[in-house]
Amino acid sequence: MNQMKMEHVPGTLKGKITLFALSTCGWCAKTKALLKELGVDHYYIFVDLLPPEELEEAIKEVEKFNPHGSFPTLVIDNGTRVIIGFKEHEIREALG
Repeated sequence: MNQMKMEHVPGTLKGKITLFALSTCGWCAKTKALLKELGVDHYYIFVDLLPPEELEEAIKEVEKFNPHGSFPTLVIDNGTRVIIGFKEHEIREALG
């Protein structure tokens, strides 16, 4: 199995943070900007920009944490906490 290529954004370590997003999604962009503003170390991947063989794998990964497969899906510490959608207050509380 291929390892999906995640983009890394360095910052303060607050656990392993992964954002599954779509490049065309406004809420995903807001979530990404908030993570940057909070200055937390995180990884993100634009699922819609993946080649077909990785796309399926990425969707399966998202569905593990979010059965609806919607975006953005923010996974903290391998699923200890999952925040679906742009919930600014929840994200600030979890990572602030």
